[in-house]
Amino acid sequence: MRVFVTGASGHIGLPVVRDLVAAGHKVTGLARSDASAEKIASAGGEVLQSSLDDLDKIKAAAKNADGVIHLAFKHDLAFGGDFAGALAADLRAVEAIGGALADSGKPFVNTTGTMLLAHSVQGRAGTEEDAGQAGGNPRVASEDLSLALAKRGVRASIMRLSPTVHSSLDHHGFIPIVIAAARKSGFSAYVGEGSTRWPAVHTLDAARLYRLALESAPAGSRLHAVAEEGVPFRAIAEAIGRGLNLPTKSISPEEAAKALGEFLGTIIQLDNPTSSTRTRELVGWKPTHADLIADIAEGHYFAATGA
Repeated sequence: MRVFVTGASGHIGLPVVRDLVAAGHKVTGLARSDASAEKIASAGGEVLQSSLDDLDKIKAAAKNADGVIHLAFKHDLAFGGDFAGALAADLRAVEAIGGALADSGKPFVNTTGTMLLAHSVQGRAGTEEDAGQAGGNPRVASEDLSLALAKRGVRASIMRLSPTVHSSLDHHGFIPIVIAAARKSGFSAYVGEGSTRWPAVHTLDAARLYRLALESAPAGSRLHAVAEEGVPFRAIAEAIGRGLNLPTKSISPEEAAKALGEFLGTIIQLDNPTSSTRTRELVGWKPTHADLIADIAEGHYFAATGA
């Protein structure tokens, strides 16, 4: 299968490219820079050097492919304060890809996250059947747009990533951000009793799931890249404290924004237990790599962040 992958040089995208190539697929990866292009080429993929803003090239690449995996997102724009701009760019790219694939029966795997269920599902683990509330998380619009493509002759599916996609390849995700906050404040923090739970998945397990989704996920399906249903945030904070040789401390919700920043201080208070039972049954996925706490204990996160 000829596969077009956006975000192909990233923490998750590059392992996706490697997994696809190892399985015999031919991959073209979208690259914004020479450095990104080199990474994709070294993984065995061909390179389309462009960006999400060049919709004509995005459409052409999607039309020429047998399937598309969309991982790119303007994180630099989002974390720079223009989250709305990043969301708008994502929706334009999804529309362009969908238009190119319409009436083809080809697979399209789009990416969102399990956190979009944190506001709409309470008191139990979220499932693949649960839909997010548009007012609760802005990424719901991308899901709705993608799943509507199933009615336009596209084998479209959604990959909801855990907030912690962890491994030695993860240098900019939530765990490095929490580690940086702990180093800055001199303690590893959790809010209240630290009982909020985050699902987690190893990068390589997530990469394999993307390939399985491309190959066999039914049109209109939602998949959960979740190996651990819910790791208590206190356990995450304690693992980081051990790795940094810093004390672990409970802080109040009011202190969270000051100690961790407004964005992170809000996010770590969201309870997001999430099931992947249906995903495993649907595409035959079985995670095999290290759990989150064991992965943190390996020490690579602290070397990567200069600790």
